[in-house]
Amino acid sequence: MSSDLFPAIAAFARVAHHASFTRAAAELGVSPSALSQTLRMLESRLGVRLLDRSTRRVGVTEIGQRFLSDARLGLTALEAAVEAVNESREKPTGLLRLNLSRTAADILVMPHLVAFTDAYPAITLELNCDNAFIDLIGNGFDAGIRLGENLAQDVVAVPLSGRQRIATFAAPQYLQDRMAPRTPDDLKDHRCLNARLGDRIYRWGFSHKGRDFDIEVPGPLVTNDGEILLAAARAGAGIACAFEAQVQDDLAAGRLMPLLKPWWPTFPGFCLYYPSRVHMPRKLRVFIDFMQQRLNG
Repeated sequence: MSSDLFPAIAAFARVAHHASFTRAAAELGVSPSALSQTLRMLESRLGVRLLDRSTRRVGVTEIGQRFLSDARLGLTALEAAVEAVNESREKPTGLLRLNLSRTAADILVMPHLVAFTDAYPAITLELNCDNAFIDLIGNGFDAGIRLGENLAQDVVAVPLSGRQRIATFAAPQYLQDRMAPRTPDDLKDHRCLNARLGDRIYRWGFSHKGRDFDIEVPGPLVTNDGEILLAAARAGAGIACAFEAQVQDDLAAGRLMPLLKPWWPTFPGFCLYYPSRVHMPRKLRVFIDFMQQRLNG
């Protein structure tokens, strides 16, 4: 295959990722019409249809998916070559794409975002908040951030924080006409606000006298967005649980009341992780060093 197709293949990968010519064109710095023409040229040269186009979205055909899967290995190698050149420069630069939970973003990254962008203005940080685990390489991410206990064995994990405690709480107005639960079993008689983690609903975890257990609780709300869950709790919609670090200001101010505190469980801290077979680019190295110094310094 002629090497002049490489830019078009890279463009195809971005369109497939965004499922949109408009968003992919904005990332690549070209017009949507020019990008569409590039993809039509690639399809013509290959003699196959890679994309299904409609007025609402852009999908990848079956043969397009196979082609993209095979092409990603080459694209990854090219990106590594570019990163090697970037690493030889005095200042780290480039797009650093991280996949992380909204909780990890709130607790770890956002408090230090301005300081990082001031220290490394040539790095563009892209945060993709998603509660579900995804294939980092297949989706073009440099690294992810998750709780250490949830990581697979074939990744390199770098600790970023100490152990985290899960708090159970409710707003004073919710408890005004109700008896507060005295044990986790009492939650079955309350309105509980649940969190969705990928394809499952989180089972509330507790720990008491050396015994760890989790339970399914009833409630009027399920959401995969932590801000929605906390807003509902503050409004008095029901009892919720979240990392203590997320609600410590609310608890201190009395906007939320701690419940079942003797049963609050602790979990291993957050880790940044990346595939073990991937060379660490300098932009990721400086991000790790920066965060470790800020969080543990």
